[in-house]
Amino acid sequence: MTLNDIVQLLDLTVACGEERLSGEIGGAFAADLMGDVLRQNTKDAILITGLANLQVIRTAEISDIRSILFVRNKTITPEMVELAKENSIVLLLCNQSMYKTCGELYKAGLKPIY
Repeated sequence: MTLNDIVQLLDLTVACGEERLSGEIGGAFAADLMGDVLRQNTKDAILITGLANLQVIRTAEISDIRSILFVRNKTITPEMVELAKENSIVLLLCNQSMYKTCGELYKAGLKPIY
């Protein structure tokens, strides 16, 4: 599944990284606790989270995550967008709950990493 498939499926807003939407996603991981993210092998995964701060971008950078999907209509800051651009991380925005978002992605065939 590509990021573009995910954007179309969930009717997402792309905050940055439009040029990387053709990238393949190997799985998904949903968490609001960044310590949980750091303990997983998240390479090629999309991170689904409701936590919207700079630490999420830093955690993605450390964990080799190249795409983050913010759920629950979270607002991201210009600083978050800038840091994501510097690290080639795609930021996506969704107005659905984490539960529904994960369910839709799973139903469409995207596998969990854990």
